[in-house]
Amino acid sequence: MTQINLFDRAELHTKYLTKFQRQLLEKQLKIETTTEYRQRIEIMLLADEGKTQTQICRLLSCSPLTARHWILMAKSGQAHTWQAQPIGRPKTVTSDYLNRLKQLVATSPRELGYPFSRWTGQWLSKHLCQEFNIGVSARHINRLIGEIGVDNQSERVEIEPQQQVRSHHLVIADLYDRHTHSE
Repeated sequence: MTQINLFDRAELHTKYLTKFQRQLLEKQLKIETTTEYRQRIEIMLLADEGKTQTQICRLLSCSPLTARHWILMAKSGQAHTWQAQPIGRPKTVTSDYLNRLKQLVATSPRELGYPFSRWTGQWLSKHLCQEFNIGVSARHINRLIGEIGVDNQSERVEIEPQQQVRSHHLVIADLYDRHTHSE
């Protein structure tokens, strides 16, 4: 990636960012070491200077989709969220994660200091997120339990019932009272 010197310009007329946002981004650009985060900041600063998406893509060798996204963030006043969105694909469940899930299912939550005696998918999800820093929904945890075949220990796990589809009888009637409706 080419280094862009954004600091040599005298009093720029900003297009999207407040003076505070611009100063914050420029300060972060000086200390940020991650290439992808630097790119996000540079895109917003260049867009604020009035550069087009095409110009930004050429200068930074980035994809039009990336440039468009971070230009939009600058336009919408969300420049401060440049670190909020993780870089890359979300973390996936590993074999270590699955092995730990099996261990947890086989033990009582009380052994780990919880005040309840049965695991739920929600609590397994929270506990594993603390250990592995991988966020998985309770529903997916329940799916994984089924996949790893923890049938003989299922009395320890209280799997949340999925929403049941109930049949409702619907009666369509005249919405207007015939006596008050005038034509």
